[in-house]
Amino acid sequence: MMLRQLTASLLAGAALLAPMAFAHDTGTGQEKVIPLTKQALPDIPGKNVIMATVNYEPGQASDPHIHPGSVFAYVLEGEVISQLEGQAPVTYKQGDYWYETPKIGHIVSRNASATKPAKLLVWLLVGDGEQLKLPLSK
Repeated sequence: MMLRQLTASLLAGAALLAPMAFAHDTGTGQEKVIPLTKQALPDIPGKNVIMATVNYEPGQASDPHIHPGSVFAYVLEGEVISQLEGQAPVTYKQGDYWYETPKIGHIVSRNASATKPAKLLVWLLVGDGEQLKLPLSK
């Protein structure tokens, strides 16, 4: 009985988040972001946590961008090259993780492999009505 309730809750939550799933999938070969959950933080009014997967096909990359809030990323599969403004690029492998400071330029985020997919689990802190990421101004 409890498993059925949990499954129903997860499906209902996924249905509510489904419109967000394509927020970063532009159809131009960009990464695919799939929200898993969104939770308001009662101890920090106006802030929400979003957990999502970011899927990169072989050779895919994100456009340079910023996140309005904190980001924690964990590599579930493959390898990802990430470079934040003012820092050297780093290759993260399965099991590695990192933190991104809010509003810092994320100038490189790409699959390190031309033949294998890569997948991240990300945790983002966002304000009410904020986008998950914004294009990096030039």
